Amino acid sequence: MDYTLRKANLDDREAIEELIRESARKLSREDYSEEQIEAAVLSVFGVDTDLIHDGTYFVADSSSMLIGCGGWSKRRTLFGGDRFATRDSSELDPKLEAAKIRAFFVHPESARKGIGRTILSSCESEARAYGFRSIELMATLPGLKFYRACGYEGNDRVAFEIGNGVRVEFVPMRKDLQ
Repeated sequence: MDYTLRKANLDDREAIEELIRESARKLSREDYSEEQIEAAVLSVFGVDTDLIHDGTYFVADSSSMLIGCGGWSKRRTLFGGDRFATRDSSELDPKLEAAKIRAFFVHPESARKGIGRTILSSCESEARAYGFRSIELMATLPGLKFYRACGYEGNDRVAFEIGNGVRVEFVPMRKDLQ
C-alpha cells in the first residue's frame, strides 16, 4: 500500500474526524452496539488538539486521503478527544510515568495492511527518545488483538459512561519500551 506517514497539522482536523467516524462505525460493529458506537463518536472518539500541537500525532496519507492516524502523548489524558470532559493536559514525568498511546484509527478499506503498526512503531520510538521507559493505552475492544500482537499486555476490562447513560468497555494495556 502506497502512503506517506507524516505529522498531523491543524488543517487535517476535519479529515481526521471523518476518518475516525468511518473507522469506528465500520470496524467496531463486532464489539460494540450501534448506540455505543454513536455515543463514542459524539463524545470520546475525536481529535485531541494537544497531540497535534505537541507534534506527536501522525497521519498516513494516501493520495491526499487520510487512511490512518494515531499518536503518543506526554500528557496525563489517557483517552478522549477535545469533546471528552474528563481530561488532564498536565505533562508526565518520563522517568516515573508511562507515555500514552492515543487515538488510533485506520480507514476500513486500509485495515490490516500494516498502517497501524507503522504508526505505532513511530510513536514508540519517539516516546523512547523523549525518555519514557514504558507506554500505556486504553484499548477499544476491536483493537485488542492488534495491541497484543505489538507486545502490549492487559486483560481487565473497564467500563466508562460516555454520555446519556451509555457505557463502553475498554482494556488498559501497557508495554515496556526498554
